[in-house]
Amino acid sequence: MDMAVSFYKNSSFSLLKPRTPHPSSYSSTLLANQHFGFNLSSSPITTTSLKFRRCNTATQRHRRIQCSVSPPAETAAEKKSRLMRRSDIRNIAIIAHVDHGKTTLVDAMLKQAKVFRDNQTVKERIMDSNDLERERGITILSKNTSITYNDTKINIIDTPGHSDFGGEVERILNMVEGVLLVVDSVEGPMPQTRFVLKKALEFGHAVVVVVNKIDRPSARPDYVINSTFELFIELNATDEQCDFQAIYASGIQGKAGLSPDNLADDLGPLFESIMRCIPGPRIEKDGALQMLATNLEYDEHKGRIAIGRLHAGVLQKGMEVRVCTSEDSCRYARISELFVYEKFSRVSAESVAAGDICAVCGIDDIQIGETIADKVSGKPLPSIKVEEPTVKMSFSINTSPFVGREGKYVTSRNLRDRLYRELERNLAMRVEDGETADTFIVSGRGTLHITILIENMRREGYEFMVGPPKVINKKVNDKLLEPYEIATVELPEEHMGPVVELLGKRRGQMFDMQGVGSEGTTFLKYKIPTRGLLGLRNAILTASRGTAILNTIFDGYGPWAGDISTRDQGSLVAFEDGTTTSYALSSSQERGQMFLGPGVDVYKGQIVGIHQRPGDLSLNVCKKKAATNIRSNKEQTVVLDTPLDYSLDDCIEYIQEDELVEVTPLSIRMCKNPKFAKRGR
Repeated sequence: MDMAVSFYKNSSFSLLKPRTPHPSSYSSTLLANQHFGFNLSSSPITTTSLKFRRCNTATQRHRRIQCSVSPPAETAAEKKSRLMRRSDIRNIAIIAHVDHGKTTLVDAMLKQAKVFRDNQTVKERIMDSNDLERERGITILSKNTSITYNDTKINIIDTPGHSDFGGEVERILNMVEGVLLVVDSVEGPMPQTRFVLKKALEFGHAVVVVVNKIDRPSARPDYVINSTFELFIELNATDEQCDFQAIYASGIQGKAGLSPDNLADDLGPLFESIMRCIPGPRIEKDGALQMLATNLEYDEHKGRIAIGRLHAGVLQKGMEVRVCTSEDSCRYARISELFVYEKFSRVSAESVAAGDICAVCGIDDIQIGETIADKVSGKPLPSIKVEEPTVKMSFSINTSPFVGREGKYVTSRNLRDRLYRELERNLAMRVEDGETADTFIVSGRGTLHITILIENMRREGYEFMVGPPKVINKKVNDKLLEPYEIATVELPEEHMGPVVELLGKRRGQMFDMQGVGSEGTTFLKYKIPTRGLLGLRNAILTASRGTAILNTIFDGYGPWAGDISTRDQGSLVAFEDGTTTSYALSSSQERGQMFLGPGVDVYKGQIVGIHQRPGDLSLNVCKKKAATNIRSNKEQTVVLDTPLDYSLDDCIEYIQEDELVEVTPLSIRMCKNPKFAKRGR
């Protein structure tokens, strides 16, 4: 909320904070109209007066921060069941759009909570511990850690920012009572911000809004706060949720404050806001044991580890428990080991009280969504539900002539076991048997969601083939519906023309355009079929000379948009098996752009380049120069263009219906699908 701060005698100040913001304090014309379901202009204004003494230490300076959020009213059901709140624990999730600084902010919180020694070498983005996460610079899996602040344990869960990994976020919100919503000080709320906030509000969680990267030169905190408030209204937040606490922070500098112009020397105001604005876990202390398995990990020595929050009772090491999926299906197990999260590691514990997040060993067959309950009177908790997948791809065994050269696991049995094992942890994914015994259909939230699985399997030694991504359509009342997404494109104004033309060809409909900051950047918002987004990322980078930033989020199902042409050019296909030569490539590169250099083994049907015209063209890239007995005065110099280096994501974006990507631990190749008839030259 906007805060009016008046300073008195340089030693104390009063903080005036509207309970529900008054329309006059917002520049947006939307807020001036009273269409939100409640009258903003007549909302009472409450005054919170804060007096800060001059102190040298940051801790004392922030000790008296008051939370603007109204405490949630106790419901009749809560009184009836005599649930109590535990004050010595806070469970929070950090949610945001991708690249808004969640993981960097967690780094600063860990350092200031003295989790690490002063002389300890700590990597950047320490929560991104996975190799794939560090390479790509994104968070893929949610991770737990904890800090201690003023004798209170704060369990922190870092969540992914990409919409493709939204299933992780939906699961994690079952474990917490409040969220830190991190928003970039320039970009404001983005598509994924909307998705994660919608889920948090549906759970009824308290929200603290952190305007991050406030040190950016083009920061516009007033616009960001107004836009965030409008987003709360759009998502039908309650009056109490709309009355959120705003904190301005710079995660990389480790500073936070109640106003953008007056940051403290540390994150003290942020910690105080967590303590005062996010309630402790609501528990049934003397009730029967209940714990929902929200996440799974695997350890070579301990086996499967279930992670979740204890809702009721006390869990003890060596305890006999009941594992329930529903009222009718239950089985018995024994807890062999018990862990809690302290600082940056798991610590063994003898018992865990309700309200804390813990890790449980000893139940080898436990699944996400099952309840660990009391052996005698335990009842299951509601299971976890996640949204349905929108994109599917076919996985099949490798049938190329190079099969078995590089991979360790190549059979359909290996492939089946690995794919179905992924379902145990990845709730948003689906696996079905395909048309043949060696084909499987994998469905996910998006292309990136499935690509991460492919990359992980490749690194584990699997060798297989994948087909092009396809959208999952629905039929309602005999009408064909397809998934639509909201796409936001951030790009310089001079490249706007080609990008708008490209999105128009993909059946995108623009519904918003605005200029941002002083850098001449433009924001475009489109509603576009998911089919139109397949293969769009590379095309949009080419059209904008590498300057565009594309973000998407699933919006819903809509009517079929018609045919979409995603690729205008054909492929160059190898004519025969062999090894590429410079002599053959020098003439082949006149036909298009090549993927390969000289001295590379190829097979008949392998895609070796992009044709400069529509339609495929077969080439002999293995042809050798004819040896004659006639001397030449000068050897011909061959100048080859640099071949295109396509990553796994690029290859999956490139291929069409009749093409496949061959994935092995060492190589990524593309080939024509032998099941399709040849389309000719």
